[in-house]
Amino acid sequence: MESMITSRKVVIIGAGAVGSSFAYALAQRGIADEIALTDINREYAEGQVLDLAHGLPFYPNVQIKVGTAQDYADASVIVITAGAKQAPGESRLDLLQKNAAMIEGVMDEITAQKSRAVIVIATNPVDVLTYAAIRHSGWPKARIIGSGTVLDSARFHYLLSKHCDVDVSNVHGYILGEHGDSEFPAWSMTHVGGIPIDDYCPQCATCDDWMLDREEIARQVRESAYHIINYKGATYYAIGMALVRITAAILQDQNSVLTVSTLLQGEYGLQDVCLSVPVLLGKDGIKRVIEAKLRAEEQSLLEKSADTLKRSLAELAL
Repeated sequence: MESMITSRKVVIIGAGAVGSSFAYALAQRGIADEIALTDINREYAEGQVLDLAHGLPFYPNVQIKVGTAQDYADASVIVITAGAKQAPGESRLDLLQKNAAMIEGVMDEITAQKSRAVIVIATNPVDVLTYAAIRHSGWPKARIIGSGTVLDSARFHYLLSKHCDVDVSNVHGYILGEHGDSEFPAWSMTHVGGIPIDDYCPQCATCDDWMLDREEIARQVRESAYHIINYKGATYYAIGMALVRITAAILQDQNSVLTVSTLLQGEYGLQDVCLSVPVLLGKDGIKRVIEAKLRAEEQSLLEKSADTLKRSLAELAL
């Protein structure tokens, strides 16, 4: 199959805190040749680009500019971070409908440019909007993904590394399901230094009650964003880094295993819903969904998460 990737150009839609944090981190990594930052408020995008461009002497070689719809045509990756915030008195459904309409409009603009890019959606609720983008555009599901639980899984690694007092690079595991309250850790797929977590923790001096400890870790992962938002109003640095990780896997054809949000069509026994499971990610998007043998209780949690998302989809009539 001919590669979809013809350049290392990344278009970022939305120049706010998440989009600009992603652009800043991406520029420093040196994995993109060109970064085009767009926003409905063009002057704001121009200000962000000028601020970023003043750091060009300190970056690896990269071009940073204000983008237009024409940049979609030759982009390798298009990352959507734009989205409306909930206004006072506005219902959750109103916000969902507003952001779904925005995503559909953006997909129409991208399609009009005959783009062959991989689309990465970071706007929340990411699973519902990823589904909306696939259904509306008719694009292959492999080329439209959500940022999913890549960040949640990173938070999981961090908390486990702190709990076990071990280097975070030696901790591996995944958060599955919705990027939201119904997400859960797949403990059967979690290990430290190659040792399954259930075997490692009885050896660990920091564990007083492992079953209680792991419930607390799972809770902290789910509630991390709420705490950060309460402290400073928004989360953007870590999601910016997570988007760099996803983008690198695509641009460099890394065949990375990441928990992005993808449309399931029979995998894990689920049908017609977008949520996060491990996938193999490379130059043309998702190469395959990796189906792990989950424990019965984990499979049940995944199904419950899918049901939660399907209720949201039903509200939107997607």
